[in-house]
Amino acid sequence: MLRMMTWNIRTGGRDRAGPDRRDLVCRVVTAQAPDVLAVQELRGFDRPEVLAGFADRVGMRPHLARSCFGQPVAVLVRPPWRIRSAGPVRRPLHHAAQRVELATTAGPLTVFGTHLDPYTGLRRRIEAGWLARAVGRVPGELALLAGDLNTLDPGTDHADRVARLPAAYRRRHLRRDGRTVDTRAVARLLAAGLVDLWTHAAGPPELPRVGGPADPTHVAGPAEVGLTAPTRHGGGVEFSGMRLDYLLGTPALAARLRDVHVVRGGDTEYASDHYPVVAELDLDPA
Repeated sequence: MLRMMTWNIRTGGRDRAGPDRRDLVCRVVTAQAPDVLAVQELRGFDRPEVLAGFADRVGMRPHLARSCFGQPVAVLVRPPWRIRSAGPVRRPLHHAAQRVELATTAGPLTVFGTHLDPYTGLRRRIEAGWLARAVGRVPGELALLAGDLNTLDPGTDHADRVARLPAAYRRRHLRRDGRTVDTRAVARLLAAGLVDLWTHAAGPPELPRVGGPADPTHVAGPAEVGLTAPTRHGGGVEFSGMRLDYLLGTPALAARLRDVHVVRGGDTEYASDHYPVVAELDLDPA
């Protein structure tokens, strides 16, 4: 079984004027013990000692994609999973995208970790097109796109949620008419044949999974369990309770999904402004 996790850890787990959250981040990752971790907003991780130190603490091998305009992203892999190849997606994304191909007994699995543009839906739609083409070129039938897509899903009415945002942040999720919620990036990836593993799971659990010591004051209701930003204490004034973090798989990969959930409670409430998303996939290392 392969345990996959995606998480935006917010500015490398360390704020310019605020607490150092890296210990909390490492505790959450250690508690969840993913085999593959797609992690975003890695400010400062392009310094080799920072990336290596984080990878050592969580017991994984890192593959980093640097960013020209924003922050790096990385995909980390835990032994004994064998890496066939790895490299960045060479397109001018605002942040970045990293590709890692793993050897499984069912054939190669290609994982893309990415973070789309935070500011405009048009730019996100363009970036989604680049990623859709990259996924279309993978060997075999198993591929997974993971990360913070900064986009609401096209299958839900988000009007009230977006209306609650401050005007400066509301614009990020509206099309040029100022009224229509912009879901085009995720829609483009779904149109390319990818499957949203959260909606594919057909019924998330009623209670949240805990990412650290239990927090009895926070029990997510059924409408809340799928939302990934903001956390209770990690900041995130630009969010109004939103699902922005995704695991999108090819149909062959979606058929191997056994569980998917958002990790809430405990350290996750303080470590970042996003919650991690974890999936269990019926795959074994080759």
